Amino acid sequence: MASDVLDSNHIRIVGAVAGIGSGLTKVTVGHGFDTIKTRLQCSPGMYRGAFDAFFTIIRKEGPLALYKGATPPAVGWAAIDSLLLGSLHNYRLFLIRNDMTEPTPGSGIPRLTMVGHGLAGVAAGITSTIIATPIEHIKVKLQLQSQRSISDRQFKGPIDCIRQILRIQGPLGLWSGFTGSVAFRLNFGFMFLSFEGLMRVSSTLKGTPYEMSTGTANFISGGLGSFVFWFFAMPADNIKNRMMSYPHPLPYPQSSVNLGHRPSFWATAASIHSQHGIPGFFRGLGPCFLRAFPVNASAFFVYEGLLRVLGAEKTRHS
Repeated sequence: MASDVLDSNHIRIVGAVAGIGSGLTKVTVGHGFDTIKTRLQCSPGMYRGAFDAFFTIIRKEGPLALYKGATPPAVGWAAIDSLLLGSLHNYRLFLIRNDMTEPTPGSGIPRLTMVGHGLAGVAAGITSTIIATPIEHIKVKLQLQSQRSISDRQFKGPIDCIRQILRIQGPLGLWSGFTGSVAFRLNFGFMFLSFEGLMRVSSTLKGTPYEMSTGTANFISGGLGSFVFWFFAMPADNIKNRMMSYPHPLPYPQSSVNLGHRPSFWATAASIHSQHGIPGFFRGLGPCFLRAFPVNASAFFVYEGLLRVLGAEKTRHS
C-alpha cells in the first residue's frame, strides 16, 4: 500500500468538502449555457440554434432569464459535487487498498490504474444520482418557463415547483427521470478516466519547454476531459431531460388524474429517434461544448487545488 493512511478503511470527507467548491464554481460559470441547452433539447423547433436561443431569451425575457432555475443548482451542485467527488475520492482509496494499483514510472510508488480511475468514476456517478435527480428535475422544470414575468409562470420558484410535484405525484415524483439520470451519470467514468490520462501526459512534459504547473495541468485536463464526457453522455442527457420535462410543452397538470403515463427511458429514446433520428440525441451539444471547457476546467482546478490545500491522500503519483 502507498501509506498507512491508505490502509485505513475510514471514510474520508476531504473530497466532499472540496466538491462543494467545485459545485459552486460550475453554477457560477456555466448555468447560462445550461439553460440554452435545456431549451434546445426540450423545445425542438422553437430556436434555430444555440445563438438564436441565446439572443431570443435575452430579447424576450431579459438577461437574467439565462439564470432561471439557478437556485436549485447553486444549492444542488454543491451537494451533488460534494457527493460525486467525495465518493470518488473514497472509491479511489478503496480500489488502491484492494491492490488495483501499478508502479509509478520513475518512483515505483503504487498508484491507481487507469481502469481503476474509470471504475471509481462510474461508481461515483451512480452514487450522485440519488441527490442529482430531484435537483435536476426541478431545474429543468424552471428552465423551460419562457414567461418574462414571474407572476405568469406556472412555477413561481423552486419551492413552489417542489410543492406542486409533491401534490400531484407524491415524494417519488421528484425522482422522475431517475433511469435517465443513472444512464447519464455512468459517463463520469469517461470524465475521470480521460482526466487521469491527460494528467499523465502532462507529467511527461517535465523538464521540457512545455512543462506546466500542477494547477495548470488540472485546468487543461479538466477542460479537455469534459469534451470526452459530453460526447458520450449527450444522448442520455437528452433522454433524461425529456423525461424530467414531461408533460412539456403541455402545462403541468393540477390533478394526478390528468398527468397521464410518464414515458419510460426506452419510450423516450424511441420518441426522440422517430422524430429527429440520431442527430436528435445530440441536440444541445453545441452549447454544451461551449460551456464544457471553462466550467469543468475551473471546477477541476478548484477541486484538485482544495484537495492539496486540505492535505488529502494522493491517489495518483504522476
